[in-house]
Amino acid sequence: MVDFLSREENARRSYRLHHIALGTANVSRLAHFYGEVLELPELKRHYTEQGRLRSIWLELGDALLMIEHSDAAPVRVEGVGAGWFLAALAVSSGERERVEQRLESFGVAIESRTEWTSYARDPDGNRIALSSYPSDTLLKRS
Repeated sequence: MVDFLSREENARRSYRLHHIALGTANVSRLAHFYGEVLELPELKRHYTEQGRLRSIWLELGDALLMIEHSDAAPVRVEGVGAGWFLAALAVSSGERERVEQRLESFGVAIESRTEWTSYARDPDGNRIALSSYPSDTLLKRS
């Protein structure tokens, strides 16, 4: 028999996002996008024993964005795909407009917008979003 946690017990659980790992054939290019264009601070670089760049880790709020080398070809997802298909970054409504302008100044098109969210793609075609949806109301514990 499975015991389910009560809402109060679940609220005390300490789970939080630790990191997101993103594979790419070009670590430098993708890290430049997230670091320079989206202004995520670089924390660490890792190299193989042969001295080749293996990964760059960036600060993403309280979590990490780990850009990792991969020889696999990128998979482009349109709309809702199976598995992870979108990384949404929380921004204020004013910040959303500023970051949209920054993306466009770097030649990144805003693919679509809703009342709360703007969608674009990184250089590998991964879908990203800037969301100002007031999620704090969803996360309040009663």
